[in-house]
Amino acid sequence: MNRPLTLLLGVHAHQPVGNFPEVIEDAHQRCYKPFLETLHAYPEFRFAAHFSGWLLDWLRERHPDDMELLAAMVRRGQVELFSSGDTEPVLAAIPHRDRVGQLRALNDKLATWTGVRPRGAWLTERVWESSVVPALAESGIAYVTVDDYHFLCTGKTVDGLDGYFSTEESGTRLDLFPISEALRYRLPFAPAVEVVAYLEGLAAAGRSAAIYFDDIEKFGIWPETHDWVYGRGWLRAMIEGVLASPTIATATYGDFHARNASHGVVYLPTTSYSEMNEWTLPMPAAGIYAELLAAEQAAGRGERYRPFLRGGIWRNFLSRYPEANWLHKRMLGLSARLAELPAPPPALTTELYRAQANDAYWHGLFGGLYLPHLRRAVWANLVELEAGLDALQPRPAVQVLDLDLDGHGEIFVHGPELQVVVRDDGLAAACELSSYRLRHNFADSLRRYHEHYHDRIGSAPSEHQGDGIASAHDIVRCKQPISAADIMPDTLPRALCLDRLDDVPVTDYRVAEAMAAHFIRPGITKRYTVDAGVLTIYWEFTGLAGRRFATELNLAMPSCDGFLGRYVLADGSIGGGFGQPLQLVEAESLTLEDGVLGGHIVLRATPAAALECRPHQTVSQSEAGFEKIMQSAELQWCWVIPDAACTLCLQLSIAPLSS
Repeated sequence: MNRPLTLLLGVHAHQPVGNFPEVIEDAHQRCYKPFLETLHAYPEFRFAAHFSGWLLDWLRERHPDDMELLAAMVRRGQVELFSSGDTEPVLAAIPHRDRVGQLRALNDKLATWTGVRPRGAWLTERVWESSVVPALAESGIAYVTVDDYHFLCTGKTVDGLDGYFSTEESGTRLDLFPISEALRYRLPFAPAVEVVAYLEGLAAAGRSAAIYFDDIEKFGIWPETHDWVYGRGWLRAMIEGVLASPTIATATYGDFHARNASHGVVYLPTTSYSEMNEWTLPMPAAGIYAELLAAEQAAGRGERYRPFLRGGIWRNFLSRYPEANWLHKRMLGLSARLAELPAPPPALTTELYRAQANDAYWHGLFGGLYLPHLRRAVWANLVELEAGLDALQPRPAVQVLDLDLDGHGEIFVHGPELQVVVRDDGLAAACELSSYRLRHNFADSLRRYHEHYHDRIGSAPSEHQGDGIASAHDIVRCKQPISAADIMPDTLPRALCLDRLDDVPVTDYRVAEAMAAHFIRPGITKRYTVDAGVLTIYWEFTGLAGRRFATELNLAMPSCDGFLGRYVLADGSIGGGFGQPLQLVEAESLTLEDGVLGGHIVLRATPAAALECRPHQTVSQSEAGFEKIMQSAELQWCWVIPDAACTLCLQLSIAPLSS
């Protein structure tokens, strides 16, 4: 008789740094709490769990009794806690020193809390690059989980993926468990009896292990799952079915690893799970790739050829989205500055690690990069980190770098309160306007992109066939009405001070004097200055009298279209919220008050100008369907150039609301 199949079941719990407290609380009440309570009632059911460090801190502070259930399960040997980077970074996207530091931070946190030091680690989004091996091993990690897809890309078959394999990088060993995609798509969506029958079928076929490690949020937060998993008893039925089966046993990864030998050496390609490899491609490549996969599937060759049709890699998000790339390269630059300090203050290290949280750097099934509050959290930590570094390690008031490696220099102009960064790409527009007092980048907006899933908008709502419930991958629904104009891609970045002459974008500025943030083109000289909390932009015109000149600012206001953000007119009256349009025939000033930010920005135009304001929104997908999200307040100031030789000026004064 074959020995029992070992079910290695692991769940991964994570919330982004900066996520709304009410969202995390809802996740706890609908998912984390009932999951832990259910598993605690079955001490003989062994499993693994990973809670990202930032989320773990949040839950232990607010729900200590619930989290003590998890600690108790660790102490009685029922659950094995996996480590990772403390704030859930993609390890491959941060420097080696920060990989080790992030891993050790969570390792120490778990060991102090439970008395057990982790030996396994969860790889964020299962992004695999062999360069991460030394950092994992150096921090005491012996094994990680990745998708079985990673192994299929090497030519292996699913039948042989019932244990762990070994790899090495420059002689440093790390063991790898392949997560079963078949189980990922069954748990918890298929009926419990079918899941147990599937596992018993694997046992009958002589398989040694069935390996599962996936998001715990699928057990209560994804659409329909809370009622299915807890209300209708799916989780209890699955646990009891497994425990009652004579051919299935449960174990922790650590116990299985200690009792079983490696299946041999393997070298994995740089990849992530297969869906990620599609999401990371831009249009039209993403559409072509999706069509190719669909055609092969329809022809019955999908599974046979899928390992060889890999799409892109995670890092493609940084080349696909300049906004993510700028965020990433700013993070790397500040990490390097921090590493130069002989004894970095712990507070600055914490800010760096929080700025490395993965969620705001990419976009797939969920909002990620498209969610302003996630980007804002990263920027808040970067801005505060930079202010701390400047206090310890002063830098020149003006610097010229090509930090984002796009072939165009960026001119950094900063003082104690503000920093503006202007890109030398012909637009002479600001890609960053950071307030150190408010910990905020007012240029943190996102342009409209053509996403391949936009082509599904307007299709009929998805229908799930058979028993069980639908996966969020299958859902097609719109949370608000979405028009063709809402998904029209932008041709220019959503920056500050994008200029137009007679409604034609000005794209031929060149640097006249970089160290003075001074740009010229025929008939126009443009200059930026920073003084305390004030940014001033000057335009000097020659020979353009009577022409129509406009400049557009996309200001990232944390209130977005919520009730705490509003326009205040020069006479003190309220012009509406940021989510509403506003038109003024002639305006000398406008104030944007933001209660979420706790600050305001006052704009003054000299001479007065026509002003038009509207919300800038993008359309993205989430687990609940397609939705419009406000990214920034788009303000356009427009003048008719009064004289053959004249100067126009726009001043932005930034301060806390109380001042």
